Amino acid sequence: MIRDLRTILDGWEYEPGKISVRKVIGRSGVPRIQMRIDMGLLQFESTGRPDGERPHDCESLLDYHEQRLAQYRQRRRGSDAGFLLSPDECRALRQEAYLYYQRYLACFVLEEYDAVEQDTARNLRLVDLCHRHAASAEDRRALEPQRGYVFMMNVRAKAHRALQTCDGERALEIVERGIADVGDMIAAMQSDLDANLEAELGILHDLRQEVIGSLPPESPERVRWELETALRQEDYERAAELRDKLPASQRPDRRR
Repeated sequence: MIRDLRTILDGWEYEPGKISVRKVIGRSGVPRIQMRIDMGLLQFESTGRPDGERPHDCESLLDYHEQRLAQYRQRRRGSDAGFLLSPDECRALRQEAYLYYQRYLACFVLEEYDAVEQDTARNLRLVDLCHRHAASAEDRRALEPQRGYVFMMNVRAKAHRALQTCDGERALEIVERGIADVGDMIAAMQSDLDANLEAELGILHDLRQEVIGSLPPESPERVRWELETALRQEDYERAAELRDKLPASQRPDRRR
């Protein structure tokens, strides 16, 4: 049996600063995802837990602990008071979250946005589980700095999936709701996490411009965006033309 990785990596050179990903068919005929790294590659299962493990005969550790929590609530008549995750359990959950992070990043590059949405949603559930039920304060805080990033990637995946189906208005609705939600997170924060969230907010604002730019030129959303841009640039002649394209009820007040 040939075990030298060069037989796999020949022709696929590592490029610093670039996320290189491909899909291959395994010996069993099942698709797998490969990511090129500097000293070799990472390989993920395309479904289930990325490393193919089934902890406690469950799809993931998150599923296992969610089942434990559901059973605990059933015994306690709906209450989860007293349900705790040990430091070792939280550490294992964080390691699992990193596996899913690597896969959803690869899937984003592959433009498999359904998979990105699924993996980011489950990582958000994992962050919530640790935040609510970790026995130690340190473990309750450990994943909070990542919440904004995972949420932002979830919003991006949903918006790009809508764009794939040429539903720009739906994509814009998703992004604007995401911007509002991140704004609410920032308002609720009183720590250095604000800086992280501001970065995610900036990415979503850029995505909003990208989505608006994909809309038909005559759509009210795009006209309003172009009007705002013209006003910022003090191009008042262009702004007047754009204002006249909007329905009367959507035109900004001239006196402002």
